[in-house]
Amino acid sequence: MGVRIVEATPERVVAELVVRPDLCTVGSILHGGAYMAFADTLGAVGTILNMPQGKRTTTTDSSTKLMGVARLNTTVVGESLPLHRGKTTMVWQTTVKSAEGKLCAVVTQTQLVLDA
Repeated sequence: MGVRIVEATPERVVAELVVRPDLCTVGSILHGGAYMAFADTLGAVGTILNMPQGKRTTTTDSSTKLMGVARLNTTVVGESLPLHRGKTTMVWQTTVKSAEGKLCAVVTQTQLVLDA
C-alpha cells in the first residue's frame, strides 16, 4: 500500500501515505477504503508492539468517520493511539490529516490478540 512508518512505539504509531492515483476515487481524492486500510495498518502495528511474543492479531471491527479530503499527489499523516491495551483485545484510534493539517478521517478499531 505504500505506508511509511515514521514512529512506532507501544504508545503511538505515526505514518505517512502518498495519495497516488490507484488509491483515489472520483475527483482525484483519497478513497474511503484507503483511509480505512491505512489506519488499520497503524492499529495493527501498535497492537504487535504491545502483545507478547508468539501471538498474532486480527481486526475484529472498525469504525470510520470521513470528514475531509486528501488530494492526489499529496501526503496524508496518520497517528494511532491506544484507547485500550488488554490481554485479548486492543482498541486503537487513528486520526488521518491532510498535508495542510486538516482532519480527514478518524478510525477506531478493535484488534483481537490470538495464539499463534
